[in-house]
Amino acid sequence: MITIKELTEKPELFTAGHRACAGCGPAIALRQIMKALRGPTIVTEATGCMEVVSTIYPYTAWNVPWVHTAFETAAANASGIEAALKVLKRKKRITHEHVDVIALAGDGGTYDIGIQALSGAAERGHDFLYVLYDNEGYMNTGIQRSGGTPLGASTTTSPAGTVIPGKTQHKKPIADIMVAHDIPYVATASIGYWQDLMAKVRKGLEVEGPAFLHVMAPCPRGWRSDTAKTMEISRLAVETCVFPLWEAVNGEYGLSPISKAIALKPDRKKPVEVYLKMQRRFAHLFQPKFQHIIKEIQDDTDKRWNRLLKKCNIPQVAVSKT
Repeated sequence: MITIKELTEKPELFTAGHRACAGCGPAIALRQIMKALRGPTIVTEATGCMEVVSTIYPYTAWNVPWVHTAFETAAANASGIEAALKVLKRKKRITHEHVDVIALAGDGGTYDIGIQALSGAAERGHDFLYVLYDNEGYMNTGIQRSGGTPLGASTTTSPAGTVIPGKTQHKKPIADIMVAHDIPYVATASIGYWQDLMAKVRKGLEVEGPAFLHVMAPCPRGWRSDTAKTMEISRLAVETCVFPLWEAVNGEYGLSPISKAIALKPDRKKPVEVYLKMQRRFAHLFQPKFQHIIKEIQDDTDKRWNRLLKKCNIPQVAVSKT
């Protein structure tokens, strides 16, 4: 496991000088990801918050080869880069043992408009790491709801009113969808647990074939949260099991250490209410007429958590505190 000392000695490949907001979770995620590289790497990134803030011409925050692509084509672009590298190696035009390829995209580039290219790349077996930085909405274009926006969240296209309690659908289980593609490696990670995140980046780079990493990355602007609380919120998402940490190696599920600790000691599992209270996008749920939505979120969280425990062959049923 990497230490703080080792972390500070590693070069900054996603550097200061970008235009991300204070407390930006995705910017923290990219810095952590780039600290985990094993060697020469090419990054391709879909249009989105992180593309916009990091590459305002003529400046760049990237110290590796970086390619911009459209919202929907990060996985397709990574497929082409990976295929080209194979040809160059065969022709002995490059001598590196490994040139890793990382595709980066947010909600739009993954859950929704980009899922076709991602599914196709997984089916073809291209060898690259796809990273979803999940800020649970289309933040770059005005905080609209996405397939990754959770139940009850108020956005500009799912506004909370007197009748509608924010978004009325649950979050799409994107990581499980990727496991169903029968690819070598799928994992979830949170910037609040940076050692776990960086270890999973390295695993995703080292496997032969497609790897998918789903990273929880809060957006203070879209979540209407305190910019100083980004890391705390990231940890609470895990501790409430709203976003448990796990990995699936060749389809076999296993819990990461913090989530395994919660599974073995259910009283460590915090109620979702403490997570929701830190985000004003959920403030309306604490009105008497919408409090049943909090119960629905808790019930759904418990259901998904227990389903995950079964996949991991852990019989313990975790009971939330009240």
